Amino acid sequence: QVQLVESGGGLVQAGGSLRVSCEASGLTFENYAMGWFRQASGKERDFVATISIASTYYADSVKGRFTISRANAANTVFLQMNSLKPEDTAVYYCAAVRTWGPASLYIRSSQYQYWGQGTQVTVSS
Repeated sequence: QVQLVESGGGLVQAGGSLRVSCEASGLTFENYAMGWFRQASGKERDFVATISIASTYYADSVKGRFTISRANAANTVFLQMNSLKPEDTAVYYCAAVRTWGPASLYIRSSQYQYWGQGTQVTVSS
C-alpha cells in the first residue's frame, strides 16, 4: 500500500528557514509527480509546489522563497522554505500523482491520488 510520510515541520521565526521532507513507499517513485500543498486553520488547502521527473512549478506566493526537489534513490521529496512569513503558517501536505507530464499541469488537489498526513509549520512574527 502507498504511504507518504512527512517530517521536518516545526516552529520558526519570520525570516527563517525550514525544510520539510516526504518519504514515499509502496509506489514506483520515478513514475509520480510530487506536490506540496498547505492548509491554514479555517482555510482551504492550497497548492504550493510540484515536481515532475523533469520540471517544477510554484505558486506565486512562494516563488523565489521555496524550492522543491526530489531524491529518487531515496523516494523522497523535499520543500526548502526560506524567508518564511507568518502567512506561511499551515499544515503542509505532500501528495503524489502518477504522471510523466509537466509539473505545471498538476496544481489542483483533486488531481492527486495519494496524500500524507501533514506536518505543521508555524512561523512566528
